[in-house]
Amino acid sequence: MNYTLHQLQVFLKVTQNQSITKAAEELYLTQPAVSIQLKNFQNQFDIPLTEIVGRQLFVTDFGKEIAIAAQNILNEVHAINYKTMAYKGQLAGRLKISIVSTGKYVMPFFLTDFLKQHQGIELFLDITNKARVIESLEKNEVDFSLVSVLPKHLQTEKVELMQNKLYLVGNTTEKFDDLLYDKRIFEKLPLIYRELGSGTRHTMEKFIEQNLLPVKKKMELTSNEAVKQAVIAGLGYSIMPLIGLKNELVSGELQIIPVEGFPIKSVWNLIWLKSKNFSPIAKSFLDYIKKEKSKIIKEKFEWFEQYQ
Repeated sequence: MNYTLHQLQVFLKVTQNQSITKAAEELYLTQPAVSIQLKNFQNQFDIPLTEIVGRQLFVTDFGKEIAIAAQNILNEVHAINYKTMAYKGQLAGRLKISIVSTGKYVMPFFLTDFLKQHQGIELFLDITNKARVIESLEKNEVDFSLVSVLPKHLQTEKVELMQNKLYLVGNTTEKFDDLLYDKRIFEKLPLIYRELGSGTRHTMEKFIEQNLLPVKKKMELTSNEAVKQAVIAGLGYSIMPLIGLKNELVSGELQIIPVEGFPIKSVWNLIWLKSKNFSPIAKSFLDYIKKEKSKIIKEKFEWFEQYQ
């Protein structure tokens, strides 16, 4: 046996995703590079680790056993690295955060300088929908979660990061010249929705219900990016978070349609379980956020604050 730590990492990521393509994306490698590492690792075993049925990759029973061993080995390697850095007086270990999909436009700016200051910290950032974010928090799988809709069934504490603003948007093929439209405009605009479990969907439906809007549901898509592209293509309109629209508004691919009652405002909250025992890393990150958040918002989100 002459496998490398890199091969273990690649194999483990492939087994977790059951996909070479997805593993390559998460490892920031090309698909051929992952395939080569997987093949080199497989060549060291007489028993198949994976198999292809149709176009789907499956992990064999033997492969699952090797994946468990690979995870244990990598955990021990991480532990050695963390202990070495801790001995030198550096913060070292993992910071685990789950964020809703639109949070990818927010959270990185609150992480960059902190991670630069503490190079021994390994970041685990899970970007998914609201339902999965809350589930990972409830199971204590993460230190923090970023949400705009607070979970009612969990006892949590929070730090407010910044506002979240949702606007009615469409592409620029049709002109909307009025300074402000009545809510009855929704009678003629087909709306594109996010999937159930999405925080954006929750906020959007709550607003529609409270205002008794006569909406026409056109379709349902599973990510803000997919909704954005559908709107750009002219498939309909949507109520979307401003935070993810900067480039499209600047380029003229999208426009904000001024409607009374908009924007819908909520708040991005960094939350954690009330009973959470923080690691030194999590405690340090929370202190950093409380101290630096105003500065970060001013430096990184000035364009966002200009929209009222």
